[in-house]
Amino acid sequence: MEMDTLHPRVGMATPDANANPIINEESTVREEEAFRNQLAQERAAALEKIDNAKFSFSHVRAVIVAGVGFFTDSYDIFAINLCVDMIGAAYWQNAGSNPGKLPSHSDTALKVATSGGTVLGQLFFGWLADLVGRKRMYGVELLIIIVATLAQALSSAGPSVSIVGVLVFWRVIMGVGIGGDYPLSSIITSEFASKNWRGAMMGAVFAMQGIGQFAAAVIALIVTAGFKESLETAKDVAHCSGACQLASDKMWRTVIGLGAVPACAALYYRLAIPETPRYTFDVAHDYMQAGQDIEAYMHGRREGHSDALTRVQVQINEHSRVPKASWRDFINYYKVWDNGKVLLGTAGSWFFLDVAFYGLGLNNSIILGAIGWTGGKNVYEVFYRNAVGNLILICAGAIPGYWMTVATVDKIGRKPIQMVGFIVLFIIFMTIGSAFHALKHSHNGLLALYVIAQFFFNFGPNATTFIVPGECFPTRYRSTSHGISAAAGKIGAIIAQCVFGPLVNHHAPKGATDSPWLNHVMQIFAGFMFCGILTTLLIPETKNKTLEELNGENFSSVSSIRHPSQSPRGEKRVAITAEQSTSTYNSPVISGGTARAGNAN
Repeated sequence: MEMDTLHPRVGMATPDANANPIINEESTVREEEAFRNQLAQERAAALEKIDNAKFSFSHVRAVIVAGVGFFTDSYDIFAINLCVDMIGAAYWQNAGSNPGKLPSHSDTALKVATSGGTVLGQLFFGWLADLVGRKRMYGVELLIIIVATLAQALSSAGPSVSIVGVLVFWRVIMGVGIGGDYPLSSIITSEFASKNWRGAMMGAVFAMQGIGQFAAAVIALIVTAGFKESLETAKDVAHCSGACQLASDKMWRTVIGLGAVPACAALYYRLAIPETPRYTFDVAHDYMQAGQDIEAYMHGRREGHSDALTRVQVQINEHSRVPKASWRDFINYYKVWDNGKVLLGTAGSWFFLDVAFYGLGLNNSIILGAIGWTGGKNVYEVFYRNAVGNLILICAGAIPGYWMTVATVDKIGRKPIQMVGFIVLFIIFMTIGSAFHALKHSHNGLLALYVIAQFFFNFGPNATTFIVPGECFPTRYRSTSHGISAAAGKIGAIIAQCVFGPLVNHHAPKGATDSPWLNHVMQIFAGFMFCGILTTLLIPETKNKTLEELNGENFSSVSSIRHPSQSPRGEKRVAITAEQSTSTYNSPVISGGTARAGNAN
């Protein structure tokens, strides 16, 4: 008689199927169900380890690595707002009308270019991160940003192309990298965070946007002070020639180019980050690697390592309860109203927000002009007041708003913060639009309302529209869905940029510096804020819930996992020795998990 083989589950002897054709079917089914149930419970236990982890340095490290990217993104996006005057003074001295000023279509092109590239990056990298994994893409987008940023700083005009044309090209490329950073940073932070700190961690990553804006204004201020003597030689930008013109050219290149420095510092850490265990569990179906990646993340290592043969033996196959990602499954999933309305809510809210946020944020100089903060007796004072004015708006309103969200989002919740933010912004924009001329001639009344608006942008929908899409979608489509939501926002930003400039100057006399239609633009923005109130009703509250509870993947069912030796189509079974079985069940995924399996969700 042939020797018995060891059963992979418990290491006990069972009859060889070739020696004994009569197999106890009932016993086989029980063993296979026990194996599947074991892996499902271990998945729940492993994810519970992340969800209930105490706040530690591993969480701080994740926030810093993701946050540096957002610092760079924001710096690069908003620095152009400070540099357009410098570029105009350097390259438009011979313009027939408004010498020293960038033409409105060129100004719009420079600001829209980044948003256009961002839409492409958000959609492409969002989809790709669900297809091949978060880790493989993380760092690639930052490398694109670094190259494009340095290329802008080194750009020059030629006989066949203007400086604006070259800058637009590189800002589109930079936008692709920035776009990729949105879904990747959000999803990686979300999938590594504990449930009680997830909102604060994601909010802290996004709050680096405010620090990036602040840094851009500070660098512009320092550079302006450094070239003070040269800038004081011209009474205004129309007469900025010689030393003043050369200084202006050096200034914008310095401001733009320094945006690559923090990105370079964070590049290695992004390339070294481990894959998120949720992706490895639910999309790659690699239970062993997921357990190793959890250990690597908790201990600050690059990635986990597990025995390749053992990993294959405990991989979940195509009959997992979590469906395999595909375009058909994607459409079928979002055809269901309960699922589709969430995507509509996140994408719609982000779209309506960004129309106003970028319509105003990239045109702060227009708002400062309406307040009376612009101008000066020479070019130095013009650049200086522009930088200081932006600093005031950022420090007084934006930065406090970001960090108020970080402090309260896991206590108050995402949905209330977003709803209140949209309501307050609606009221403020309607007030500014309806009483614009009275406020303009009051003592800082318009400035006060605008600062309050900046606060509630960021203690409100600007932060929550980033947080919620990173939480409420299933793992297999989480990055794609976040990318779609973020891209909807940037489409709103493009619309705002293309429409805002022409509208604010509607009926303005030629050469005038006033913006006669600014009050009506504010009323239009109020309408978009009202629409944001309606779309907020469609999103769920995600506070203090695990990602699996939010998207229906919270299972530890017997039917969810198939034994590796069981073949749905009768393929050859995989033999597992007792030694291999022991190594499997003593792995980091299994070790310590069985004891908690009864309490696993």
